[in-house]
Amino acid sequence: MPIRNFDLAGKVGIITGGTRGIGLAIAQAFVSAGASVMVSSRKKENVTKAVEAIRSSGGKAAGFPAHTGHPDEVKELVARTVEEFGGVDILVNNAATNPHFGPILTAEESHWDKILDVNVKGYFRMAKTCVPHMRERGGGKIINIASIAGRIPLPNMGVYSVSKAAVIMLTEVLAVELAPFNIQVNAIAPGVVKTRFSQALWQNPQIYEEVISAIPQRRIAEPRDIAGIALYLASSASDFTTGATIPVDGGQLVGRASGH
Repeated sequence: MPIRNFDLAGKVGIITGGTRGIGLAIAQAFVSAGASVMVSSRKKENVTKAVEAIRSSGGKAAGFPAHTGHPDEVKELVARTVEEFGGVDILVNNAATNPHFGPILTAEESHWDKILDVNVKGYFRMAKTCVPHMRERGGGKIINIASIAGRIPLPNMGVYSVSKAAVIMLTEVLAVELAPFNIQVNAIAPGVVKTRFSQALWQNPQIYEEVISAIPQRRIAEPRDIAGIALYLASSASDFTTGATIPVDGGQLVGRASGH
């Protein structure tokens, strides 16, 4: 039998939080493998810039600004994708927020509401809206961007850590429930990635040294380090992989477990 490959020709993907960092790197990886992508984030100017960047490299892309905390905008995003490209095969849930930094008991109700609404319910809304279109096409792939913060409590990021633990369980629940429809659902758990979202961790030299001291590879990730595993999970190569959470962290989780 032929080896399954990473070819995405003819596939359509939606990437939330897809205009920079991890999301943009994944979008670029998908189009390089032949997919058409719809990139989305809250700000129209960021969407326009990302689409132009992808198209300038020869990729097939469109964009639509949407807030995954707003159900009507989620529905419109998916409808625009179907209108533009004819369906949905791949969903990458990447949009996230973290308005609270500090001990968890200093968090306000508003912090909890915002973080859970976007980081967890936003993923649920996107999956619920995309799955009917995936079923029409005979299957699909859902990739949830979690975090090692969902596996270990990161300092001063307690509410965010709880939300990412919920993403991991949401991934497992969806994997079981959607398996009969040939829809695979997996999560990626990045460690610290050099993006604007995490700049407080890598711009400060003292904090940066503390961060990399916990990573066996002694560096933080670049967005492209996450894109490769996303490409695997989006392709037919992963057709028997579902319900998995795959760390991409330079060995941080296993290093912590072994005391290194």
